[in-house]
Amino acid sequence: MSDLTRIALSTGVALDVAVAGDPVDPAMIFLHGFPESHRTWRHQLPEFARDHYVVAPDQRGFAGSDKPPSVADYAPARPVADLIALADAMGIGRFTLVGHDWGGAIAWMAALNHPDRIERLVILNAPHPLVFQRSLFDDPAQRAASQYMTRFRDTTLDQGLTEAGLEHFFTTGFAKFVTHPIADAAKAAYLAEWRHPGAMTAMLNWYRASQIIVPAMDETPARPAWLDGPFPPVTQPTLVVWGTQDHALLPVQLAGLDAYVPDLTVVRVEAGHFVPWEAPEAVNAAIRGWLA
Repeated sequence: MSDLTRIALSTGVALDVAVAGDPVDPAMIFLHGFPESHRTWRHQLPEFARDHYVVAPDQRGFAGSDKPPSVADYAPARPVADLIALADAMGIGRFTLVGHDWGGAIAWMAALNHPDRIERLVILNAPHPLVFQRSLFDDPAQRAASQYMTRFRDTTLDQGLTEAGLEHFFTTGFAKFVTHPIADAAKAAYLAEWRHPGAMTAMLNWYRASQIIVPAMDETPARPAWLDGPFPPVTQPTLVVWGTQDHALLPVQLAGLDAYVPDLTVVRVEAGHFVPWEAPEAVNAAIRGWLA
C-alpha cells in the first residue's frame, strides 16, 4: 500500500486517498462508513491490488479529509458527487464499487444514479434505502436497534466528545458493535482519527443530514407514500456480504431485497457489523469468487 494521497475534487473538498495497484487494471473503489476511514479496507486493499487498481478515500468529514461546516454538506448526494469526482480526478471510467455501513448507503445511491459509471456493486452490511426505511416503520426489532441514530442526531452530544469523552464513545458507541476485542494499536488509530479538529461533529453530521425517518418506539408517524410505491431497480450485478451477528442492522434487511436488485448474490458470514475486518478471509473469498 502507498501512503495517503491528497486529492482535491471538483466538489470543493480535498480527500485523503489510499491507492494501490496498476492503473491499467480494472478499478475498484472502496467506501468506508462510520466511524472509520480507509483503514476499514486494510485486509482488502492488498488482496485486490494484485489484479485491480484499488482506491479507498477517507470520505468527507472523516480522519484528515476536509470537513465542510454545514450539516447540509453531508446530505447523501454530496458524498455521491465526491465519489464520481474522485473517479474523474483519477481517470477512472467504469469501476466496481464496494461499500460498508455509510459507505454502503452511498454505494446503493450511486449505483442507482450512475449506472453508466458503476459496473458492479459490492455491499457489506449496509441496507438498501427502501428496505431500511420500510423496516423502521414495520419491524419493531429494527426500529429498536436503530434508536442510536436519534441519539447521534442530537447536537449536544458533540460537546462531550473530547479526550475522556472519546474514550467513552469508543466503548459505548463503537466497540459494543464489534464481536471481538479491538487491539490497542487499532484503538489508538481510531482515537487519532477522531481527534482531528471537527471530526466527530462532521462524522455525526452524516446522520443529521440523512432524510431517513427513525420513529420513536411509541410513535406512529405518517407513513411516506414512497414506501409502498414503485422503486427503481439496481441494474448492476450486486454482491451483498452480510455479517449475521450485526446488532445494528438486522437480518430483515435481506428480506425481499431481490425484488429491488434483480442480479443479486447474498453471502452470509459469521461476523458482526464490521465484517470487512472481523472476517477478512471470508469477505475476500466471497468477493474473489463473485468477481470470477
